[in-house]
Amino acid sequence: MIAFVSGPVAALAPTLAVIEVGGVGMAVQCTPNTIAGLRTGEQARLATSLVVREDSLTLYGFADDDERQVFELLQTASGVGPRLAQAMLGVHSPDALRLAVSTGDEKALMAVPGIGKKGAQKLLLELKGKLGTPLGTSGLVGAQRAVAAGPAPWTEQLSAALIGLGYASRDAEEAVSAVTPQAEAAIAAGGSAPVPQLLRAALQSLNRAR
Repeated sequence: MIAFVSGPVAALAPTLAVIEVGGVGMAVQCTPNTIAGLRTGEQARLATSLVVREDSLTLYGFADDDERQVFELLQTASGVGPRLAQAMLGVHSPDALRLAVSTGDEKALMAVPGIGKKGAQKLLLELKGKLGTPLGTSGLVGAQRAVAAGPAPWTEQLSAALIGLGYASRDAEEAVSAVTPQAEAAIAAGGSAPVPQLLRAALQSLNRAR
């Protein structure tokens, strides 16, 4: 297993980072939150999990070992593959997921694209006791906020991700404004702002503006 990769960031995409390791570019699938913390040309260290399939080898990257552990534990639930596990971590921090599972918060899980009410109920049953409790009092407070609004306000997540991809701050602000109605509609429907989808929509708006 490849436990981590470390080296300069060679390239960034909305959900992919290329890390140069010993002269080899390692393509690592990441959440927009993780991508937002990277900069092309700068050194980075990502905890990783290698998913092996008959026709592919996919490396998933995380900001730290705790996030990777939660990623792997989520996949012990039936019907949860690496993509859905990563989507869950794209919406919620590890502690937010621990809090959601420990308190039976269906709405928190339903905020993840692809998880409906029945799916959320099933996941709560299967994951109960597997993820553990939020890490410390400060972690609990942060997780409570994250269940409602994600790891950080969606506007900050989205802006940081766009800047990390090389866009100017002004362009990032305009793209965030362009997708705000979409985010507000999702929140009004009882969910949270779906940052991965908003990032794709923001990039489309930037491409149209060019």
